[in-house]
Amino acid sequence: MQQSRRLEEFKKSVTNKFNIYNSLFLSLPYKNIENVGMLIPLLLDQCEKGLKEGKEPKEILEVFFSNFVNIQDERERLDFMFRIIQYVERQVVLYDSVEDSAFPKLQKYSSSLTIKDYFELVNRTKNWDKVSKKLSTFSARIVLTAHPTQFYTPAVLDIISELRSLIDEDRIYDIDVTLQQLGLTSLINAKKPTPLDEAKNIIYILRNTYYDAVGELYQYVKSNIRDADFENYNLMKLGFWPGGDRDGNPFVTSEITKQVADELRLTLMKCYYNELKGLRKKLTFKGMQGGLNALSGKLYNAMFDPKAPISYEEIVEHLRDVREKLVTNYHELYLDELDKFIDKVHIFKTHFATLDIRQDHSKHLLVVETILKQKGAITESISELKEKELIKWLLKENITLNADDFEDDIVKDTITNIKQLGEIQEKNGEDGCNRYIISNSEDIFSVLFVFGLFRWCGWDEKDITFDIVPLFETMKGMDVSEEVMQTLFDIPSYRKHLERRNETHTIMLGFSDGTKDGGYLKANWSILKTKETLSKVCKKNGIKAIFFDGRGGPPARGGGKTHRFYAAQTKDVANHEIQLTIQGQTITSTYGTKEQFMHNSEQLLTAGLSNNIFGKELVISGAQRKLMEELSELSFDKYDALKQHEKFIPYLENRSTLKYYTKANIGSRPGKRGNKAQLTLSDLRAISFVGSWSQLKQNVPGYFGLGTALQKLKDEGRLNEVKKLYREVPFLKALMLNSMMSLAKTNFNLTSYMKEDPEFGEFWNILHDEFELSKKMLLQISGLKILMEDEAVSRESVKIREKIVLPLLVIQQNALYHITQNSEFKDLYEKIVTRSLYGNINASRNSA
Repeated sequence: MQQSRRLEEFKKSVTNKFNIYNSLFLSLPYKNIENVGMLIPLLLDQCEKGLKEGKEPKEILEVFFSNFVNIQDERERLDFMFRIIQYVERQVVLYDSVEDSAFPKLQKYSSSLTIKDYFELVNRTKNWDKVSKKLSTFSARIVLTAHPTQFYTPAVLDIISELRSLIDEDRIYDIDVTLQQLGLTSLINAKKPTPLDEAKNIIYILRNTYYDAVGELYQYVKSNIRDADFENYNLMKLGFWPGGDRDGNPFVTSEITKQVADELRLTLMKCYYNELKGLRKKLTFKGMQGGLNALSGKLYNAMFDPKAPISYEEIVEHLRDVREKLVTNYHELYLDELDKFIDKVHIFKTHFATLDIRQDHSKHLLVVETILKQKGAITESISELKEKELIKWLLKENITLNADDFEDDIVKDTITNIKQLGEIQEKNGEDGCNRYIISNSEDIFSVLFVFGLFRWCGWDEKDITFDIVPLFETMKGMDVSEEVMQTLFDIPSYRKHLERRNETHTIMLGFSDGTKDGGYLKANWSILKTKETLSKVCKKNGIKAIFFDGRGGPPARGGGKTHRFYAAQTKDVANHEIQLTIQGQTITSTYGTKEQFMHNSEQLLTAGLSNNIFGKELVISGAQRKLMEELSELSFDKYDALKQHEKFIPYLENRSTLKYYTKANIGSRPGKRGNKAQLTLSDLRAISFVGSWSQLKQNVPGYFGLGTALQKLKDEGRLNEVKKLYREVPFLKALMLNSMMSLAKTNFNLTSYMKEDPEFGEFWNILHDEFELSKKMLLQISGLKILMEDEAVSRESVKIREKIVLPLLVIQQNALYHITQNSEFKDLYEKIVTRSLYGNINASRNSA
């Protein structure tokens, strides 16, 4: 009943409104092509019919250009296709705006557990003491990243925000004008953004959305918790990777890190200054203005001059003086508003979001090896040292480093950056930058290299105010993680470091590279088992384990329904905090508006709390684990065979958009790690890997291997066992439902012409057969008749988005075909492929 009412509201507030406002695209201000808007529905119809009939994209477009628009000249056809892409991109923006506008209405009929629902449930079960205790320490941290699928400029984000407001009020004339503005505004960057540009774009969202949203969420919990002393300012924390993530972007330098840290602080000072400005207009009483003006002046200087910071303690001291006078002399008038401002200062302090530093283990190996060569400890390779000798150098030997003594850029920059981190903490506070993450961690030296580098760069061992966070993302890394952590806990100097870090250890697990390495089911199952194992080893050593999940937008990279995923964690996984990365367009699609941010943040909090409070401690029995293991290995065998197929990499290189990600002005970083001429899977970044499958509408990383695994057990007469597992193990159900989302966004008709390809036909058929089998088997074990049957609104949204971009995808596939034929217009066809990435990425919202 609830789902049908929600679907009815969706059709009224989204489908119908979009159809009405979409008609306004007929008047978009493009010269000499007034009829393009009218021809798009016709092209869509031709695409849908043609693909169902098995026609190739080039055939569909040939019929369209010959019979409907009478354009024979290939150059003119290319111009027309570019215009189609421009229209489709803007249709996606309009649809996003309509859907975002409807979000609050749709939530009235949602079955999701909000904080309000949660408190009502607690009230009925009389668990307030337990809730209050848990909420006073629990925390959720979303970490914003600058991965290259988030590319709207602030100008376009402003237009989207304006459209949402106008759609709320059905102001058709103003919507028309704003759509015309959108038509004349470029949606893409004229050149590749710098890492600083990317950081500023996301800081824009911090300032315009998250500053108020975090404050409101905190106030709601505080006013409903039934605890007068509630002061958990870490309830919802923000993290930040742009400008600190060197592994994600090799163009990030120590200077960029410093600039981004300043930008975060200066932007927060602007937020404080503007809020204080509003308070000054109200607190007009005698004796109040002096203190307010003094603070205002300091904030004004601090928001323009990076060299004139004001400390968190100084801001709080000023505000406490103002508060005391208000309470003593002026009947507490406007006290509530002042207290809300003070709470925000306690939440954001002077950092706004915690800037994380991240680098790949191999780079630290290079740095340490270079330093030890210079110091005469080795001649060529670090392998010359025995493990104990190397540990002694890292933990005992005192070395003084000067960046200018080295020639290698990575060595110089690593030393410069570690030396400057103390200065960043002085300006932004310790919360401003206190984590150093190491990608591809597979041994103890992933952590010890960083610890040693801090010592050698002048940090006193007792004053290393940084958590060193290993990122276990490969199958090998997860397999050895228990041994790695126990060995670290057994090292006295590292153990003392942990004592100074509140006996807490953050451990990161990477879904994106894990899935790329191990396939969908094995990667997710391995991550859950690794969390359980690491929780146990940490608890045994008296350490509080905090898990930080490197999750991408699509299910293939750990995305999908976040609440469902975290609510399905077993009781053996440490549950002190929820931490996850928010990547790509998920930043704006899932957390882009205040309403969306608050709803999805509530989902994180309720997922983390419900298992503890209501006794829903999830356990996977021994027999269930055995079956999960079997499914995991069977699906991995199928996926691994695909990875080893001789056409796996060539197919991606020659039949997908893989190489065009680096040509698009989406992000500032290269599309792969390293400089090898020959592309390897290990060097391939997860985003371009998963994104390329998405552009093909094949979404292989989101399901491949599941069908084969399930069919094998069915052939053995064990299908009922799997059905029972699906019903009884929420973790498996969450994975399967997310996988169904990937399958629902798949359209093999788009590339069916490849099945006859002399080079890649056999490979395409392997992919298609597994898709059909996975779809069939997932429906069988779930008992559903269609994919996403229980998620009608999401299913409808996916269907509309897929229709919007279908002409764009047909044009893209046509262009890829002409590129293989060495057309005289090859350069233009390559530009079409590059240009068509944007609309499809946005329409997918989570890129799969």
